[in-house]
Amino acid sequence: MTPEQQATLARVQLPEDWKAALAPALLSPNMDKLRDFLRSQYAEQKDIYPPKSQIFQAFHLTPLSQVKVVILGQDPYHGAGQAMGLSFSVPKIIPKPPSLQNILKELASDLGIEVSKHGNLSHWATQGVLLLNATLTVQAGIAGSHQKQGWEEFTDAVIETINQQTDRTVFILWGSYAKHKGRFIDTSRHLVLAANHPSPLSANRGGFFGTRPFSRTNNYLMQHGKMPIDWALPQ
Repeated sequence: MTPEQQATLARVQLPEDWKAALAPALLSPNMDKLRDFLRSQYAEQKDIYPPKSQIFQAFHLTPLSQVKVVILGQDPYHGAGQAMGLSFSVPKIIPKPPSLQNILKELASDLGIEVSKHGNLSHWATQGVLLLNATLTVQAGIAGSHQKQGWEEFTDAVIETINQQTDRTVFILWGSYAKHKGRFIDTSRHLVLAANHPSPLSANRGGFFGTRPFSRTNNYLMQHGKMPIDWALPQ
């Protein structure tokens, strides 16, 4: 590795195990393009979510060595104060978006856990649930505004790293986008739980409610000698 590449990696705000595993992706021309795009967005003083310090929050709360479950989202929330670097999660003081409300309703139905008063999913992340969005940033008020700028290739590399370097991981894929992104997961080594997206439009058509992803995840983890996830969110 050249000194220039070492300097580039040193600037990346990722935990060391993720940084080592993702070094080829982080040093790729794709990431150079993405960095240039983000620099231009900040230089134009665009409001970008989540805050810079939380862009890689999912990786900080869930080290590669601790990944047991992946819940794949698409974009960060684009409303003020919502995005916190974890897919589907919002800070405690922020009202729960409709998709998250449906996720927590399904959790209540599946495991009998009372619907949480808040939507901060950090408790899941610290137990090995990687809450990963396919795109890690978004411009305020414009859904999908940072798609096709390089994030998707980076998060493809994240999924492939987990696919290759972990065993008996559960991938929860909600909606056609997530299912497509996870199409290369080795199902002989991992469990893939695919269902409709929890958004009201999709969930109310059927195919989300009643799929019991939380109990099925825990059953699989226990079958393979892993601690189950405590899905109940501390109030």
